[in-house]
Formats: sequence, structure tokens, C-alpha cells
Amino acid sequence: MAAENPVESLQEEATCPICLKYFTEPVILECGHNFCRACISQCWEGSDTAASCPQCRETVQQGNLRPNRQLANVVEIAKRLSLQAAKGAGGDGVCGEHQEALKLFCEEDETPICVVCDRSRAHRAHTVVPIQEAAQEYKERIQAHLKTLREEREKLLGLKATREGKREKYLKQTQTERQKIVSEFQQLRQFLEEQERLLLAQLEKLDEEIVKIQNENVSKLAEQISHLSELISELEGKCQKPASEFLQDIRSTLSRCEKGKFHQPGEISPELEERVSGFSQKMIVLLETLGKFKETLPSALVTKRGGSLGTLRQENVTLDPDTAHPQLVLSEDGKSVRCGNIRQRLPNNPERFDYLPCVLGCEGFTSGRHCWEVEVGVGSGGGWAVGVARESVGRKGGISLSPEGGIWAVWRWGWGQFQALTSPVTPPPLSRAPSRIRVCLDCDRGQVTFIDAGDETPIFTFPPGSVPGGRIRPWLRVGGGSQLRLCP
Repeated sequence: MAAENPVESLQEEATCPICLKYFTEPVILECGHNFCRACISQCWEGSDTAASCPQCRETVQQGNLRPNRQLANVVEIAKRLSLQAAKGAGGDGVCGEHQEALKLFCEEDETPICVVCDRSRAHRAHTVVPIQEAAQEYKERIQAHLKTLREEREKLLGLKATREGKREKYLKQTQTERQKIVSEFQQLRQFLEEQERLLLAQLEKLDEEIVKIQNENVSKLAEQISHLSELISELEGKCQKPASEFLQDIRSTLSRCEKGKFHQPGEISPELEERVSGFSQKMIVLLETLGKFKETLPSALVTKRGGSLGTLRQENVTLDPDTAHPQLVLSEDGKSVRCGNIRQRLPNNPERFDYLPCVLGCEGFTSGRHCWEVEVGVGSGGGWAVGVARESVGRKGGISLSPEGGIWAVWRWGWGQFQALTSPVTPPPLSRAPSRIRVCLDCDRGQVTFIDAGDETPIFTFPPGSVPGGRIRPWLRVGGGSQLRLCP
């Protein structure tokens, strides 16, 4: 039955019944049927001079093939009409091979095809759906991704605003503390002027760390927002395109959507927040003390440089030989220790370390605030650790070098990383290992602080309450080739 659409009827008349494509060099047989010259020649290949028509089976002479120029002209007209019809029907494009409208979508090959492609061997066994139906399905999937991406962009924008607000808060807080410090220290003489410079230097370092961390976070957020905005703009533009162009590389587009999740940059570290808060609390106590004891303040300052107000005592610590591991060699004055090459024959008394090369200080503290300094820059290639330990710390066999094991310290192993011995996980490496460390023990607050005695910069602080009550003693661990010395 003739097709209702005249263009489709013309296309059928211009199609070779053998290859199902538009005629190429059409020829007419004696029976009146037309074929492509190449198609009929291939069909008759190996036959004698007489052969049968592939369509009506009537016997014809092979030598009587005549070119059908009128049909060739009709084929060209049909191609042009097909192209115009396709453009007027919705702009889904035309098959480059058959010059037919791309009305179908092959799900296996993920590509638009025409009705002739659908009947070809290449797509005959494939699942084929109307192109508009396929486009609608993929558009719905893209729209779902767009919704998620827009929500994530809003989260990032909110997070960026929060981070910027926190940065201003911290900077305002440090600026307030700076003003308090300058106001109070203007009333002091030479000694307190030095304290002012030291505190301002510490505060400036906090400013730099806060600005650096927050600027890095804001920069990372801005980059991710820009990336998401570009991806969203690209997808919105793609959804406006015709289905055939929209579906090009659709799998790659979906993959990029799925990879468009954002990664939240790290916040300001708890350690830095604690340092800012701790500094503020320190200033409150300092200012109250200055107001009450301004006349007697010089006699209350015990340490030479960087000392705290109040009852902080500079201790004259010596090492306890009864606790020293047999491989450790102590000086006669008990001020220095090194790791020897042989294990000495010493009494295996209960208080002696027998597995790790450790030694305790003779002094023990249960209350008050105390400090002492340890020189670690002499022959320190074998590694070392400096800190405090409970009186009841384990001495025999392997012990846990952590607060749970009764030890609060910083350490460097060989020429490797310089870290704090926290638990359960060791924190990232500290900036650098100094040549001299000041250990500050506050028994009343249960806190231990380590300071670079060379430039007065803080190294690490175990927060208040981390050191429980009981007798606390200086503690050293000495690796092979290392030597530590307690400063007088």
C-alpha cells in the first residue's frame, strides 16, 4: 500500500530493493525493475548471459542493462526533499550515510540512526527507541544531576561565607588581644618590654597561620565553585541542543556529572583554635595579675626570658641513675646522658627501664608550675624524645609512648619527622626540631607545654586536664648515637 506521506513514497521509489539505500547508478532491466548497477552485478556474479530479476524472477539478458537517468534525477530530488523534510520536522539532523531523518536512537551504540539504519544488519538486532523518547529520558537524568550540582554549589557558597566570617572573628580576637597587651605593657619597664615583644611575636604568628589556612580554604572553595558553575553552564547549554547533538558523548557527560562532587577543605585545626582560645585565656589571667600586683611584679617573674607570671619555677633537674636503662651512660653530675654501644651490668632493680633506653629525672612534682630545658642538638642522629612521665610509668618490657602509657613528650626518630607523642594517632609532623627545648609542667592545670628555647616559639601543648594528678617526673629517651643534656 502506498505511503500516505508523498515524501516517504518518493523515498521508497528511489530506494534499491537489494541494498535498501538510495539508487547509485540505477539501471533498468527488461522486466522494468530498477537496481543499482553494483548491486545487480554482484547479484548476478558467476551467472551466464541469461539471469533472473531478483524482484519478479523473470528471465532477462545481462547484456541488456540500460542506465535509468530519469530515475537517477528522481533520486537526487528525493534526497533533497528528505533533507528539507527532516529540517522542517524538528531539526534532529540527517543520516550522513542514507540522507534520512534521524528519528531513532540505538541504545546499544548510543547514537541516533535513521529508519534505513534500523533495517540494516548493523542495527537489526539492537534495541531502538524513538529519538525524542531517548532524549527525554537522558534529559531527566541530566536534570537530576543539575539539581544536585546546584545544591552543592549553594553549600559551597554558604561554607565559603562561614569560613570568611570565622577568619574575621579570629583576626578581630587577635587584634583585641594585641590592644590589651600594648595598653598594659606600656606601664612596665625593661623586663616587661621584652615580654611584650615576645607575646606580640606569638600573636603575629597566629595571625599568619589563621590567614594562611583560611585563604587556602577560601581559594579552594572558589576553585570548586568556579568548576561547578562551568559544568552547570555547559550542561544547561547542552540540554538546549537538538537531541542528536545533545546525545553525542552522553556517557562522557554523565561521567563528568557524577565526578562533580565537591570535597570540603579542612577547617582550622583544633590545635590552632585551642591556641587562639588559650592565648585569650592567658591574656585574661595576665591582665588581672598586672592590675593586682603591679608594684611587686618584677619579683614574681622567675625565668630569664619568655617566663610566665606567677609561681613558675626554673628547676635544676638531674637524672636518676637507678632508673636509667643499662645501655645509657650518665655523666657524673647527672646532667647529660648518651646511648652507649654495650649493655652495662647494672642491678635489675624495679625502677630501672630494661627494654627502652629511657631515664627519669630525680625530681618529682605534684603541684605548682615548673620548667626546665634540655639541649638536644648534640649528636642527635640516633633520635630522642623529651617530656614528662608518671611516677608509676611502666619500666619493664615494651611500654606505650603515649599519654595512655603515662608519657607526654615530643620526639624525633633518627633524622626523620619531629612529632608529638599523642594518642591514639600521632599528629602531623611539627615544623622543625629545635636544638634546645623548654619543658613547662603545670601540675595544677594538668598541662604540659614545649617551647623552642632558642626563639621562644611554642612547639606543642598537651591541653589542660590531659596530665592527671599524681607525681610527675622529667623523662628522656635516648637513641643510638644521641646525647641529651639538661641545661643548668
